[in-house]
Amino acid sequence: MNSKRSSLSDQSFGLMLLSPAFAFLLVIAVYPIFRVLWLSLLTQNLGTGLQPRFSGFDNYVRAFSDGHFHQTLANTCLFAFAAVSVELVLGLFFALLLRRSFRGRTAARTIALLPWALPTAVLALAWVWIFNDQFGVLNDLLLRLHLLEKPVAWLGRGDTAMFAVIFADVWKTTPFMMIILLAGLQNIDRGLYEAGRIDGANAWQQFFFITLPLLVPSIMLATLFRFLQSFGIFDLIYVMTGGGPGGATETVAIYSYNTFLRYLDFGYGAALIVITFLIMAGIAIVIYWPLSRARGAPSA
Repeated sequence: MNSKRSSLSDQSFGLMLLSPAFAFLLVIAVYPIFRVLWLSLLTQNLGTGLQPRFSGFDNYVRAFSDGHFHQTLANTCLFAFAAVSVELVLGLFFALLLRRSFRGRTAARTIALLPWALPTAVLALAWVWIFNDQFGVLNDLLLRLHLLEKPVAWLGRGDTAMFAVIFADVWKTTPFMMIILLAGLQNIDRGLYEAGRIDGANAWQQFFFITLPLLVPSIMLATLFRFLQSFGIFDLIYVMTGGGPGGATETVAIYSYNTFLRYLDFGYGAALIVITFLIMAGIAIVIYWPLSRARGAPSA
């Protein structure tokens, strides 16, 4: 009896200690989620001066017929797929390079992580100056190498602005891919490579039949994190182009932001956020499902 009372008192004391954390989580996470869900069911536009009214799923129907939203969704998908694909290839290349033993490897690993560690907004401003058509380093370098006949307004043209923001994002977040893949590479048993060499496997065969299959969980995990981050990209593009020129780089996150804070259309902005969240959740399931099956599969 005394042991049960002691157990109950310990549980009560533990709950008391955790209650501030639960309350904090409720305020900053749970309440905003339900608030956004409720707003998405209202027609509330402070710019018109009308009182909010319950409109059900009208905002969601509006989103599916909104050509502007479709364009921003296409821009977001293009940015995410292009950036993550390049980051995966480069991240794997640098991970393989930095796994090798050479003098100064620790310093090289530290330097390689610097772009990822620096603030995104600061780096975005730096890239704005690099891509500047009059004073930018990129145009000056290409002109000196005779690769351009005249300066290019990289951020002022729709066909080059998306390339510019993708390039900046790849430079910023490739180290994130690299560090996750490097951790996965270091978990591969070196004895497998020795056995492969004994069986006559060359470097390419070892890569395709040993490294890649064992690195799949790390690749999928890194891809999952980066794709979700890229799909919700805001700060880098907002600082570099603001979604321009002419909406060429406008993503769903920027469109939702403008709908909320520029047009004060809270109901429709909330619906856009919910739809974006559902799309990201679906992408996460598609990526994570084969990973979970691979981990749960019984070993031979």
